[in-house]
Amino acid sequence: MKVLGITGWSGSGKTTLIEALLPLFCARGLSVSTIKHAHHGFDLDRPGKDSFRHRGAGAREVLVASETRWALLHENAGEVMDFAALLTHLSPVDLVLVEGFKRTPYPKIEVHRPALGKAPLWPEAPDVFAVASDAPLPGCDRPVLPLAAPEAIAAFAAVELGLPIFAQSS
Repeated sequence: MKVLGITGWSGSGKTTLIEALLPLFCARGLSVSTIKHAHHGFDLDRPGKDSFRHRGAGAREVLVASETRWALLHENAGEVMDFAALLTHLSPVDLVLVEGFKRTPYPKIEVHRPALGKAPLWPEAPDVFAVASDAPLPGCDRPVLPLAAPEAIAAFAAVELGLPIFAQSS
């Protein structure tokens, strides 16, 4: 599985970019999954639901299933989250798009909007191989891609990751 991270500060447009990239990769016949880093203490479960009650009673994992989807709720119980272990929970796919995990080493494109006033990540992040931005970035030593052109970002990333379906059409 190839892994491509979309990283950047909150509000920079990471989710919007992933949402634009997904159908582009899928239209090329690639199978794609995503991993999203969530804030501390997030919960998909709700008080009063049976699954919530199971976890409250001590279940380490609760798998909730229906005819249309299933979800595995796993209590970390103080464990340090291991990115590589998270990848093993996914079914094999051609590409995993990852949102977040800024400090975890894997290939990333940073979404950077200078107008937000946040410092760029790329100067201190050797795994950021390109930056998608809505403005010029003087002094940037990485390729700068137009944030408004997800097709160009997808094609560039596919070549960098060695996804042959894009390399053939470039």
